[in-house]
Amino acid sequence: MRTKIAENAAPWVSGWNALQFSGHSSLNSDMWPHPLTVVIRGGDGQNFGTMIKDMQRAYQLALRWKVSQDNAYADRAVAFLDAWSSTMTTLTGNADRYLAAGIYGYQWANTVELLRSYPGWSPEGLARFQKLLLEVFYPLSHRFLEEHNGANITNYWANWDLCNINAIMAIGICCDRRDLYNEAISYYKNGRGNGAAAHNVYAIHPGHLGQWQESGRDQGHATLGMSLCGALCEMAWSQGDDLYGYWNNRLLSAAEYVAASNLADAGGAYPALPFSRYANRQGIFTGVSPAGRPHLRQCWELLYNHYVNRKGLSAPYTTAMAAKLRPEQRGTGDDPGMGTLTFSRAPIAAGAAPSGLTAYLVNGQVLLSWWGSAYATAYEVQRAPAASGPFTTLTTVGEERTHTDTPGTGTWHYRIVAVTPTGRLTGAEVRSVATTPQLRLHLPLNEGSGTSATDQSGNALHGRLVGGTSWGAGRTAGSGAVALDGASGHVALPTGIMKDLADFTIAVWVYRQSASAGNARVFDIGSSDIAYLALLANTSTLRFASTGTTYFGEENVTSSVALGTGRWVHLAVTRRGNTVTLFVDGQATGTLADAPFAPHQLGATTQNWLGRAQYGADPYFAGRMQDFRLYSGALTSVQITALAQ
Repeated sequence: MRTKIAENAAPWVSGWNALQFSGHSSLNSDMWPHPLTVVIRGGDGQNFGTMIKDMQRAYQLALRWKVSQDNAYADRAVAFLDAWSSTMTTLTGNADRYLAAGIYGYQWANTVELLRSYPGWSPEGLARFQKLLLEVFYPLSHRFLEEHNGANITNYWANWDLCNINAIMAIGICCDRRDLYNEAISYYKNGRGNGAAAHNVYAIHPGHLGQWQESGRDQGHATLGMSLCGALCEMAWSQGDDLYGYWNNRLLSAAEYVAASNLADAGGAYPALPFSRYANRQGIFTGVSPAGRPHLRQCWELLYNHYVNRKGLSAPYTTAMAAKLRPEQRGTGDDPGMGTLTFSRAPIAAGAAPSGLTAYLVNGQVLLSWWGSAYATAYEVQRAPAASGPFTTLTTVGEERTHTDTPGTGTWHYRIVAVTPTGRLTGAEVRSVATTPQLRLHLPLNEGSGTSATDQSGNALHGRLVGGTSWGAGRTAGSGAVALDGASGHVALPTGIMKDLADFTIAVWVYRQSASAGNARVFDIGSSDIAYLALLANTSTLRFASTGTTYFGEENVTSSVALGTGRWVHLAVTRRGNTVTLFVDGQATGTLADAPFAPHQLGATTQNWLGRAQYGADPYFAGRMQDFRLYSGALTSVQITALAQ
C-alpha cells in the first residue's frame, strides 16, 4: 500500500483518500474512546453502538499508521484498545449477543493483529486485549456453533454461523491458538449449521452460479455473507490455507450469484437467476428476494482481487460490483470496509486456463460448467471419443460458461479452451460421461463370512460391515445375505460415491424381518442430518427423500405400496432429469416430476450407509439385504423389471 500510494497509483490512492477522509481515522482531540464495562446487543438497554464506533476508529487508526508510519495514529489506536481491554468484562443481550461476539470479535482481533508489530504498544496491553478476546468473545462464539442458542439448527441463517467462525479464526490467529484456528477451519468444512460451506451455498446452478443460503431472504444479509465469507477465506489464505478454492471455488460461485442479484442493467432490470426451492425453519423460498435490492455493501474488492487478480479467473459479476463501489468506504460496523486500499492488487499478467470443469448426465444430455479465464473473450467446448482425443470443437460460448451437449450413445470426453487476446488456453481437465447407465458400485452382499462387502463393479468401492451384522440366508437356495440386527448393524459405503451424479439408479433386494413405527433406512447417503438422500420405511409407508435442509426441505416420493415383512422385495430408485421414480418388485409405485436436488449437490458425502439413518434417533433396519447396485444414469422401467426378476 505504501509503495503504490507513493507512486500515486490507482486505485490505491482513491482508497487511501477514503481512509483519510472517513472521519474515523482522525487525530482530532475530541475523538477518544468510550469503553463500557457491559456491552449489550439485543433486548433492554442495548448499547453496542458505542463499541462499534470505537472498534471502527481503532481499526482505521491502526491502518492509517500501517500506511503512513506516523506513530501518532498507532498511539491513538492503542489508546482505544487499552481502554476497552481495561474496562469491558461482559458481552450480553438476547440471541443477538452471538452476532456481537462474532462480528465485533473478528474485527477487534484484526485490529490487534495490525498493531502487534508496533513497539509503542506494551506487551501487557497486548496480553490484556488477547485475554478479553479469549474470555469474553470466544466463549460466546464457540457456544453458538455448539448449541445454536438451543434452537433448531436451520433457524439461524448463514451469517450467524459465519461471523462466529470468523471470530474463532481471528482470535485463534491473534492469540496464537492453533486449536481455535483449527476449530474454525473444521466447522467451515464439516459443520452442521448454515454457515458451513456445504450449506451456505444451497445449490450450484449451470455456469457455477451458487445459490446463497440467504438469497431468498433479502440482499442485505446475502451480501453480509459475502463480506464474512471473504474475510474468513482471506485470513486463512494469510495462514497458508486455501478456503477460497475449497470445493471448486464454492465461495466464488456464491459471489457471482449474489453480485448478479444486485446488479441491474441500464433499464433497471435484474437478471433472471435460477433458484431451487429452499425450505428451512424460517419458511419456504422460491426466488431471489428483491428486499433491500440493490444492497451495495463495501466488501467486493477482496473477492475480486483474489479470484481475478491473484488467481486469474473470470468473475464478471464480482468484477462489475467491485468497479461499481470503487473506492470502498468505511464499513457499517458489520464490515471493516476500506477494501480498495487494503486488497487491491495489480492485474495478473495472464489469465488462468479454464478449470473446475464439471459434466453431469441429465436426462440423456451432458451438462457442462467451468471456471473461465480472466482475459478470455470466448470459450470453445470440445468433445472427443477418447480421453486422448482427437477433440472437435462443438460450439463457442461466452461468459455464461455452460453448455448442454446431446451426443450419441457412448462414452464422451470433454475439455474447454479459452480464447484470449494473447492466444488460446486449454484446460487441463478432461471429463468423461457415458450416455447410457454404467454400473458404479455393485455389492452382492453374499460373502457369508467376514466384515467386508466386496465391490464387483471393478471400481474397488468396497463396503464394510459395522456393528450388529452377521450373515444369513439369501433369496435363492444356497446363497447368503448380510443380516442387520436392527440395533446397530449397518453397511458402510465409501466416501463420495455420488458426488458427480445427477441421473442415477439405486437398486437392492431386502428382506424385512420386523417393522417399527420409526423411519428405518434401507439406505441413507449424506454427511449429516442436514443434507442427504435416503429410502425410508416405517410400518405403513415407503418413501424416498432428498434434501439439503433437514426434513424441512425434503423432496419426497411416496410409494403406493408399503414395504412388508417376511419376504424378499426388490427396491429401486431412479432419477432422470428432475423426475424421481420409486419401484417395488419392478413396478413403479411413486413418482415426483419436480425434484431439482441432485446428488452432486451433496458433494463427497462421508456417511453413506445401508440400514442406518443420518438421524441418530431413527431405528436401524432389521432384516437382510442382498445385491446392492448404484448406476450412473437412470435405468429404464424394463431394465428395473429385469433386475427384479
